[in-house]
Amino acid sequence: MKKVYGSAAEALDGLLFDGMFIAAGGFGLCGIPELLIDAINKAGTKDLTVASNNCGVDDFGLGILLADKQIKKMLSSYVGENAEFMRQFLSGELELEFNPQGTLAERMRAGGCGIPGFYTKTGVGTVIAEGKEHKDFNGETYIMEEGIFADLSIVKAWKADETGNLIFRKTARNFNPPAAMCGKVCVVEVEEIVPTGSLDPDAIHLPGIYVHRLIQGAHEKRIEQRTVRAA
Repeated sequence: MKKVYGSAAEALDGLLFDGMFIAAGGFGLCGIPELLIDAINKAGTKDLTVASNNCGVDDFGLGILLADKQIKKMLSSYVGENAEFMRQFLSGELELEFNPQGTLAERMRAGGCGIPGFYTKTGVGTVIAEGKEHKDFNGETYIMEEGIFADLSIVKAWKADETGNLIFRKTARNFNPPAAMCGKVCVVEVEEIVPTGSLDPDAIHLPGIYVHRLIQGAHEKRIEQRTVRAA
């Protein structure tokens, strides 16, 4: 089965539709699928529900979808660094479902493993727990969280072979693996595609069985907060 495509637009062809649910990898601007996000922006797909740790910054990453009013709802654990996110949420233009960071990652991983729900202590006694099932185990109260099953996963990896086996580089191995797992279709952008069989099996972070489409591209790699010393 062909997995390697020539561009982000080609890799997303036939997959996008208004109102879809997308799981996106990355953390801040680290390891974000910027080429695929840009292609979704250009396609004009709207009324999106997006599960991602955060929503990029005002003019980059998922922030460009937000700025063009393509996102209807975010499932996130962090909403800082993006003034437009704050404005839309406070004005009622954007729905927001807050998730503790570990809970969001586990919801993605659970969906990828076919697990519809799990219990966690995180969020008990807070607004996170409102409306959720509570259950006691060994004298401790837990809440049930549902696994995430997305229509599409978009992720960024460092290197892949032609069958989609992935290696993530350092902290870019953040939300990318669980996000890749939970979509019905997973599209990945990488910096380098190598021949099948050339990757050390012990070095592979995510097996190609999760990956349906793959592109190679050049990435901007912006720094979210740049701090320098005085000369």
